[in-house]
Amino acid sequence: MHIIPDEDPTTRRSPGASFSAPPSAKVLDSVQMAELERTFRAWATSSPRRDVRWSRQRILLTFLLIRHTGAKLNEVLELKFRDIDLEKRVVILAGDDKDKARTVEIPDDLAEELRTALKKTVHAPDDALFRIDPAHVRRKFYEQAEACGLPRDFGNPSTLRRSRSVELLRGNLPLPVVQRMLGHSTPNLTAAHLDISEEDVHHAARQYMDRESRRRTSARNIFFGKITEIVTGDIQSEVTLLTLGGLSVVAVITNASIRRMRLKIGMFVTADIKAPWVLVAGSDAAEQNSAENRLPATVVEVGTERVNTEILLRLTDGTEICSITTSRSSRRLKLRSGDQTWVLFGAYCVILNRE
Repeated sequence: MHIIPDEDPTTRRSPGASFSAPPSAKVLDSVQMAELERTFRAWATSSPRRDVRWSRQRILLTFLLIRHTGAKLNEVLELKFRDIDLEKRVVILAGDDKDKARTVEIPDDLAEELRTALKKTVHAPDDALFRIDPAHVRRKFYEQAEACGLPRDFGNPSTLRRSRSVELLRGNLPLPVVQRMLGHSTPNLTAAHLDISEEDVHHAARQYMDRESRRRTSARNIFFGKITEIVTGDIQSEVTLLTLGGLSVVAVITNASIRRMRLKIGMFVTADIKAPWVLVAGSDAAEQNSAENRLPATVVEVGTERVNTEILLRLTDGTEICSITTSRSSRRLKLRSGDQTWVLFGAYCVILNRE
């Protein structure tokens, strides 16, 4: 059993949070939600009877869907087979009401868990997946909250829904996006879950300004830009992005990553290159290699140690690039501050992160 700390958990604030929940709101933080999930999973697999384990698994899946989508209990219990798209990793909530229906993302691991569960039986498109008495589900939610060491009413589905909305807002998901996920008619219903102080506003604004500034000044070994081309192959795709400084960077990633990140032309991404993957060539040697990315640069600083040398370079747009090479190679190049050279790195060395 997990013991609740002496302080009131409803007023707790995570270290990285930009906003806090009002003291009157019953909200679980991410750690408590994870503890509750572990308790649910242990309970779902603890029975020796297969039929009981399957019954409990359906309640576990109900909990996970509410926990990750912020859906209402009745919305999950009314889900039909056709309302779940495991390839796109989305569920359609309130699917029978076209005016209120909304499509909500689910995590990859939950999609796989649903895929495994749905394989156990054959379903028609209109089959309801969770034919469970709502009162029974609520009782089990309350029981698992108590087993986790939480107050009984913290297992209420509406508390889980509220907790998810605060978790998303603390994670800097835009308010209108959270509003649409939860199916709120106005942003005020979503924002009511937060207590926003003047200090919070300044902190959030400063975080955004700092992030925006880093994009303009181009952090070391990181490029920020827009995807201009995607060449799709059988297994991998070539992605080209144009940086704010006008440089082109090419990356090769798997088609599965393209789908998972939902990358498309016009989307903004960051490209990260680790220092050991960055090669340095003399001013007349850029063409005699197979690197897809060849960028002119100026040597800023050379820090030589016994085995390794760190070479700091600056590209034409001001981006700083760090290369780690052996000191033997560095001595052969005889680089000095101010020398004109080339930065080389292969497309397979570029890590893309969606903004």
